[in-house]
Amino acid sequence: MKAHGDPRDIPPPPGKSPFLLIGLVVLGLVGWGGYGHWRQRADAAETQRKIQTFVPHLRTAAALRTDKPVDLTLPGETQAFARAAIFARATGYIAERRVDIGSRVKAGDILLRIAAPDLDQQLAQAEAQVGQNRAQLVQAKAQVDQARATVNLANLTNNRTSTLATQGWASRQTADNSQASVLSQTANLAAAEAGVKVAEANLKAQEATVDRLKALTSFKDVSAPFDGVVTTRSVDVGDLVKADGGGTALLSMERDDILRISVNVPQNAAVGVRPGVEASIRVPQMPDRTFRGQVERSSVALLTASRTLTTQVDVPNPDGSLRAGLYVYVSLKIPRVEPAVVIPSEALVFNQRGTQVAIAGEDGRVEWRTIRVKRDFGQTIELDQGLSGQERVVLSPPADLRDGQSYERRDDPGQERPLQAANR
Repeated sequence: MKAHGDPRDIPPPPGKSPFLLIGLVVLGLVGWGGYGHWRQRADAAETQRKIQTFVPHLRTAAALRTDKPVDLTLPGETQAFARAAIFARATGYIAERRVDIGSRVKAGDILLRIAAPDLDQQLAQAEAQVGQNRAQLVQAKAQVDQARATVNLANLTNNRTSTLATQGWASRQTADNSQASVLSQTANLAAAEAGVKVAEANLKAQEATVDRLKALTSFKDVSAPFDGVVTTRSVDVGDLVKADGGGTALLSMERDDILRISVNVPQNAAVGVRPGVEASIRVPQMPDRTFRGQVERSSVALLTASRTLTTQVDVPNPDGSLRAGLYVYVSLKIPRVEPAVVIPSEALVFNQRGTQVAIAGEDGRVEWRTIRVKRDFGQTIELDQGLSGQERVVLSPPADLRDGQSYERRDDPGQERPLQAANR
């Protein structure tokens, strides 16, 4: 048995090989990590270089500066150029009806006849009263002639009596009585002349009554006020009508050889609206026809609630194809106040800097420019700030396109087509 603490029991020290192996492994790992890091930085630098030197192929289109009228399409409703509700001016019964709804009439045509016997009797009585007043006038004039003759006689008698009284052949009392008789007969003459004036006034008043009754009698024939069509009828033969102007109208008429259409033009286009502006009208139920008209009048002042201008378009309708009450689309060719620039809508970009477009410069570099949209036509956009109309804009610019970046132009002829719509 070996004694405790024998030197032969102590293990030998480890060799250098394990430490060397571990060192080589650690060194390899550090070298691999350094190489990976260097490779990563090299790839990033290469990517950055490629990004900086990358030249994108961009589609471009020319911005168009135009001064052609703007086509503004608005909904509207056709209205009759003139409309009249016809009431009775004579009290009586409907004796004859010559029209019905849909009847075409000319101005002055008889529509209805009213039988008014009471009115006829009143006219006959008034005419008889005129004859009586004329006879009274003749009588009053005869009384004037009689009074004038009496005055002449009284003057002659007074002259003789005054001469005799002066010579002493007649008393002074007789002379005074003769003079008083002259004054009395003169007053009678003045009264007779006043009676003539009263008779003349009575005659004129009665003649005015006759004229009024004749005018009322003429209203027994209800005539058309203008060329048009009867749209409603509320009476028939035998119906009692009264000349009080109330209640239901006998007939209603509309003039439809010209129709008017009211549209509300928004504020951004109201400045260019004036009489004479051309308009085209389309009816959904008549897709193959387009009607022509023009602006004739407007309210001048805009409606405060909607900031729109009430505008009326007159449309000739000689063949009666259009009818009042139709829902239509009105396209106005509104002159521009100043030229505008139009670009395709796909050139527009919205970002944190606002609404912008990328300009394809002649030097081969891109420039981002802020613009302001005036009108959106769908495929095209009208601008009022930012472009002059001499530029070319990038279509569908990439999200990573930088300001000042080089580019190569790749035009697509089909991209110029939307600009044709800008002439609207």
